Amino acid sequence: MTEGELGAFLRSRRESVSPERVGLPSGSRRRTPGLRRAELATLAGISVEYLTRLEQGRDKRPSGKVLTALAEALRLSDEEIGFLNQLAVAGSGTELSPRRHQGSRVVTRSMQAILRQLEPAPCFVVNHMADLLAWTDGYDRLVRPLGVFEADEPNLIWFTLTDSRARTAYPDWERVADEHVADLHELRRGDPEVDAFVERLSHTAGEEFTRRWGRRPVGARRTGNRTLEHPEVGTLTLSFETMRLADDLQRLIVLLPGDMATETKLNRLSGYEAGLRVVSAG
Repeated sequence: MTEGELGAFLRSRRESVSPERVGLPSGSRRRTPGLRRAELATLAGISVEYLTRLEQGRDKRPSGKVLTALAEALRLSDEEIGFLNQLAVAGSGTELSPRRHQGSRVVTRSMQAILRQLEPAPCFVVNHMADLLAWTDGYDRLVRPLGVFEADEPNLIWFTLTDSRARTAYPDWERVADEHVADLHELRRGDPEVDAFVERLSHTAGEEFTRRWGRRPVGARRTGNRTLEHPEVGTLTLSFETMRLADDLQRLIVLLPGDMATETKLNRLSGYEAGLRVVSAG
């Protein structure tokens, strides 16, 4: 786990909870966003000194009772509670050594064959960093007009957070951006490649990314629905399913029409000879 990750998460959630939400008066002379440490400590039944040690990363082994009390006091969602537990387990020294990501850009021949069988559905393979590695022509036709493939090494996180066209493509851009940042936070533990990527994003995307990163959103979805605004066929409602591949370094994402109108529009887009795009074959 990255040093201080548990404490930083607790601090970010304390600063994002309004006093009114937990039954406290807001007042007019508050200099601290969200709750004061003393207020959270009182709600959770712990000392201010102990909460300070947790937030500053000087105590990484809180008990389950303390975590439960903090989660209840902060009104954490189920997803946030799950993430808090992951951080606590990592901080207690039970996490395995950081994952090795060598070879994560190589798409196996069997996966290429699977993608061919999935044509003309929009499907693609990404690695742990959301680099696009292989995709069907159905996916190419769907997202190329959006500008996704204009980069030398197309990356979905980079496109979403740095390309202004993504805000038009995703009507729910705020949620999509939060999910990508949540993914990065989960990946960041002990991985210098992710650290370097986050640093690049900070310089390119600027204060908005820095603020979102500091807010520490959680709960990246692996299945659900997403609306896409396509310049050729208009609004699309897409269902998506995410499957982790055997080595856990890559994911296959399958997009399906979420309604009949979208199915008709996807059929219009796929009215051509199907193919397969691969960055690196193995």
